[in-house]
Amino acid sequence: MTVLEEDGEPRRQVGALPFRHGRDGKTKILLVTSRESRRWVIPKGWPMKGRKPFEAAAREAYEEAGLRGAVGKRPIGLYLYRKRLRNLDTVLCQVKVFPLEVRKQLKHFPEARQRELRWFTPSDAAEAVSEPGLAALIRAASRT
Repeated sequence: MTVLEEDGEPRRQVGALPFRHGRDGKTKILLVTSRESRRWVIPKGWPMKGRKPFEAAAREAYEEAGLRGAVGKRPIGLYLYRKRLRNLDTVLCQVKVFPLEVRKQLKHFPEARQRELRWFTPSDAAEAVSEPGLAALIRAASRT
């Protein structure tokens, strides 16, 4: 069963699209595995009280992947996905995605033992994620 907010809207989340430019000048995208299904995803989570959406996205990138860097204040897009809850219901979520230029990747961070991290080329990152909206967002962001 899919759960929506009482007003029929999807639940809102924020996410970071972590990227860096290699020595060869080519862009790389960092993906993390989700804790439950082990799918490749971007760091994301619920909005945080007292933090602007881009700040919450940067915080998620730190907690889930140990990333520090420059986060864009404007979202580069959004996508929808179905989050599976512990009771096996799903909830429709809309993720507002902010660019995060990675300057530092820490070895120790809160969810280090719970996730796998990998740098991908933009086309490989788009292929690795299962949400079509996220794949389209990665492709569009890598063209700019």
